[in-house]
Amino acid sequence: MKTQNEQYSTLIRLILPEELFDFFLLVNLEVKDKQVHVYLEEKDLKPEGYESEKLSSKGFHAPITIQDFPLRDKPLFLHIRRRRWLVESTELVVSRNWNTVAQGTRMTSGFATFLKGILGFIPDQQ
Repeated sequence: MKTQNEQYSTLIRLILPEELFDFFLLVNLEVKDKQVHVYLEEKDLKPEGYESEKLSSKGFHAPITIQDFPLRDKPLFLHIRRRRWLVESTELVVSRNWNTVAQGTRMTSGFATFLKGILGFIPDQQ
């Protein structure tokens, strides 16, 4: 029988975009009284364009937090850690280009588009 956290993990995989799990691992999930926090870590896969290069892992960028669609009136926050690699031949540090955050906001593009459709603007857009 699955634990409660395993059940939440299965459910969250049905709710979040499927392509997210092509590149990220679900490492933790917290369901609190008023919020849901999903912790994702980028898989150790070479970024596009660097498949033939010798890369060394250089850890992670500082985590970012993105607000996504609420679940049952509970705000959903995605805490994301993106990887960094060193291209050994050039000593250039590279990362995967991940563009799911709406420019100028701290929300996913889908959530920002949803709010724009309902409100006519995106909150906190600069």
